[in-house]
Amino acid sequence: MSRPATTSTSTSLTPHQIWTRARGAFLVLALLLIGGTVLATMRSSGHHGRLDPRSTDPSGSRAVAELLKAEGVTVDVADTLTAATAATGADTTLLVTAPDLLTPEQQATLHGAMTRSTGRTVLLGPGPSSLDTLAPGTSTALSVAVAPLEPSCTLPAAIRAGNVDLGGERYVTGTTTADTCYLSDGLPTLVRLPGKGTADTILLGSPELLTNKRLAQQGNASLALQLLGSRPHLVWYLPSLTDVPGATEDPQDPEATFLGLIPSGWLWGTLQLAVAAVLAAVWRGRRLGALVPERLPVAIRASETTEGRARLYRKTDARDRAATVLRTATRDRLAPLLGVPGKDAHSPDLLLSALSARLPTAPAVHRNLLFGPAPADDAALVRLADQLDALEREVRTS
Repeated sequence: MSRPATTSTSTSLTPHQIWTRARGAFLVLALLLIGGTVLATMRSSGHHGRLDPRSTDPSGSRAVAELLKAEGVTVDVADTLTAATAATGADTTLLVTAPDLLTPEQQATLHGAMTRSTGRTVLLGPGPSSLDTLAPGTSTALSVAVAPLEPSCTLPAAIRAGNVDLGGERYVTGTTTADTCYLSDGLPTLVRLPGKGTADTILLGSPELLTNKRLAQQGNASLALQLLGSRPHLVWYLPSLTDVPGATEDPQDPEATFLGLIPSGWLWGTLQLAVAAVLAAVWRGRRLGALVPERLPVAIRASETTEGRARLYRKTDARDRAATVLRTATRDRLAPLLGVPGKDAHSPDLLLSALSARLPTAPAVHRNLLFGPAPADDAALVRLADQLDALEREVRTS
């Protein structure tokens, strides 16, 4: 008797299916490439940040840096306190753009370097959080808006510069040797504190006169060149929140670990979010009573259910699960045909012995077909389904 032709099933993916599966990975890759390109472009441009001597932005300070270089002053940018303090000396001016960003330990280190140095230190906008350490005996009053101010002092640099744009922090000094200039409501916005020998410290209430957008106004350029160009070498220190001292930390100190650098508030917040997530999962996952059967509103054909389950198996590459389902169903149908009790349908010895008595095929072939390993690919799974169907048909007609 001739065997009926079986319908061939295509196991190759269509271009649309390939694109559907791969588009997520392509989208992530594209975002990474675009982000990397944008970051590289930003870092390679002239945009570096506020008061950065490399920045051409209105809030940058490249203009004054170029003027200083034209006057023969070398300008070095320092991103860490270690690099900044290592370069201090009699022929050096140290400019600190944001003293308030320094930690108390960093401020103490900087003050020690200022005390030992015979050069000049210029502090831009130091407030109460840094003055107690960097300029003992000096305090601040209520800050004011930046506006053109007159020198109102005998400091030669201020007299030559004339009116400049100053304001911001105002200072109160407890020493009569300090030069106090550019008064606003009777309080200076520029203070020069003399140190030992030729050393001195300049407190500048606002750094606005050093920015590109204001340098050409009033006498800002003149005052900036005189304050920063009095020595042949200028170290431009840019403190930041990432400037964390690490060279002298003890690696065994728990505060030096990654978790030690995270504020405690963030740790507590993460713990609260974790607890909330668990409670939400319990709330959403709880069942309101026992499960009860429910009549479906529509009748679903068995072929549609089979096809839908097959698509799920294929989507997850669950060939082992699909093969197990096919073999289990075939054994369940073969057992009554061979006179094997239903409870022994999945016993290899009983089922295969009964099958060998019915069919002349070698038992090893039946064992591999009914209890063999999972197919290696989709084509092998299709062949397994055809062979199981042929075996069952052969038993029924034998």
